[in-house]
Amino acid sequence: MQRPVIILSRLDAERLQRLIDGATEKDYAVAEALEIELERAEVVEPEEMPVDVVSMNSQVRFTELTRNSELTRTLVYPHALADTEDGLSVMAPVGAALLGLRAGDTIDWTLPDGRTTHLRVDAILWQPEAAQQYHR
Repeated sequence: MQRPVIILSRLDAERLQRLIDGATEKDYAVAEALEIELERAEVVEPEEMPVDVVSMNSQVRFTELTRNSELTRTLVYPHALADTEDGLSVMAPVGAALLGLRAGDTIDWTLPDGRTTHLRVDAILWQPEAAQQYHR
């Protein structure tokens, strides 16, 4: 199945590449999947980020269609997980899957155990770029 186009800010792409480059063996599978996403992403300046795209530090409402489970999470870097009440690490499979998607997009994502999850982005509740926080 073809994956939807993803959009990343240049700043997020640079930070994610550093995260991938420093990934531990435990995070290797997700880091590898993230690197593939980075390679296919359309990269824009933070000021040009569309407001309906999941960027880092965005709060997103999404549905895990395989279980019909609606969740609201804030997509964060691993180091910010402890400080974010509804945090979802970009190094978690579902976090990596959501990055760069637009509201309304769906994606099939293979989990580390080989199962596939089917996700839909329902809404971007808060996005740093939309709030003009370009370097968050």
